[in-house]
Amino acid sequence: MDYMIGVDIGTTSVKTVLYDTAGQMQGYSNNLYPLYQDVPDMAEEDPDEIFSAMIDGLTTVMRKADLKNGKIQGVSFSAAMHSLILLDEDHKPLTRAITWADNRAVKYADELRENGVGKQLYEKTGTPIHPMTPLSKLIWLRNDQPDLFKQARWFVGIKEYVLYRLFGVLQEDYSIANATGLFNIFKMDWDDQALEVAGITRDQLPKLVDTTDRITGMNADYAGVIGMDPQTPFIMGASDGPLANLGVNAIKPGVVAVTIGTSGAVRVVTDKPKIDPKGRVFCYYLCKDHWVVGGPVNNGGIVFRWVRDQLFAPEKLTAEQMGVDSYDLLTEIAAKVPAGSDGLIFHPFLGGERAPIWDANARGSFFGLTRTHSRAHMVRAALEGIVYNLYTVMLALEEVVGKPTSIQATGGFARSELWRQMLADIFEQDVTIPESPEGTALGASTLGMYALGLIDDLSVVKNFIGVANVHHPNPETYDAYRALVPIYIRLSRQLQSEYKNIAEYQRTHVHAKAKK
Repeated sequence: MDYMIGVDIGTTSVKTVLYDTAGQMQGYSNNLYPLYQDVPDMAEEDPDEIFSAMIDGLTTVMRKADLKNGKIQGVSFSAAMHSLILLDEDHKPLTRAITWADNRAVKYADELRENGVGKQLYEKTGTPIHPMTPLSKLIWLRNDQPDLFKQARWFVGIKEYVLYRLFGVLQEDYSIANATGLFNIFKMDWDDQALEVAGITRDQLPKLVDTTDRITGMNADYAGVIGMDPQTPFIMGASDGPLANLGVNAIKPGVVAVTIGTSGAVRVVTDKPKIDPKGRVFCYYLCKDHWVVGGPVNNGGIVFRWVRDQLFAPEKLTAEQMGVDSYDLLTEIAAKVPAGSDGLIFHPFLGGERAPIWDANARGSFFGLTRTHSRAHMVRAALEGIVYNLYTVMLALEEVVGKPTSIQATGGFARSELWRQMLADIFEQDVTIPESPEGTALGASTLGMYALGLIDDLSVVKNFIGVANVHHPNPETYDAYRALVPIYIRLSRQLQSEYKNIAEYQRTHVHAKAKK
């Protein structure tokens, strides 16, 4: 039995999965690391903690492989998009990894949108203007931390740093580069205007390579710790969103992947780059003739966690004492409330929002509260609000790529039958839940096998996953959701004029008091 390893460097952990070459999972490791939020809007991670977690993950799954009767064919990488690390001349970090969730560049992202430069850059890079991007972060660092900015010799992401530690080679795949806001998707090269706006030069960035490129010659010390032949090929791989589409077999035109984990996304694959004239969706590279168009949201499962911790603390404690899952208990409570939560609407913008409004100042709200509403209504409204928001992303996506033919859904939410049915009802589409629990790692592994010639076509991934179940929309919910979704959308637009004001108040008053 031969093996392929998929490594998924995520926002909170590295997931490392050992697959056989038939795409079946043979080993799994999930290694966590902290997210540092020392000041308002910060969201950073320690790159060396991530590197150690990656080494531990590889070491763990290598023990699961029967190397007497097979070999490791390769290792392929996925990574979260938009991270930024400043390195000195010796490739040592000057900063932590500034993640996609960091909003400190909001002022400069707003300026780019307002002065028209942002629209010009979006039309060339396919990356919406937002503080998540390295483009915005670089402008912020250059203006607000000029001494630190001047010390930097290199500007890289977490995948580039990890691979440099392993191989001593600094290079970046097209997919990760595509998400920086610095990469021209039509020229497949760093964009001169974006570099000028960011205030950097191309020789401060890694060498660009395709997602199917490979590296060999791992540092012997690390290879020894992991227990791997140092000549094992490592495939560059892509970013996590495009690979999640591949991992759930959503790579044919019209097949939409909906992911709800901590955050969420709606994505579809096209055979060439496509741009939204309104700038609401991204366009990211996967591999030759495969581009992923879609929209990410900040607020997925993290909202459900907030509801549990802040509104249902007693139930959470009870669930722990009974040895049952607290989220399962909450969905049981929510299921007792009718579709539409008796007219209670929740905007789930607890951490700003990306698609489709791209507003880091967005804030959450309940609308329509009356004395007849209970906490049960509030938890159901929160779950519905997350799906309403994803549906608005789908509406924007339809304008660019057309109506979906089917939906493949994955992520932590897929464990909840209520949430799966809610997705089918609000989207009014059949929703298929693939069996593979780690779609992104499977996508990385599949791309790696393709790069190594072990498979001839990416569509082989359909043989690697099964269908756990299909949820059909329930017509009895149509009246409620068809009435409420337009109200949700109109409210989002009307509230947007006040998001900046309330966010500024919180930064200057609430956070200032917290510091004291």
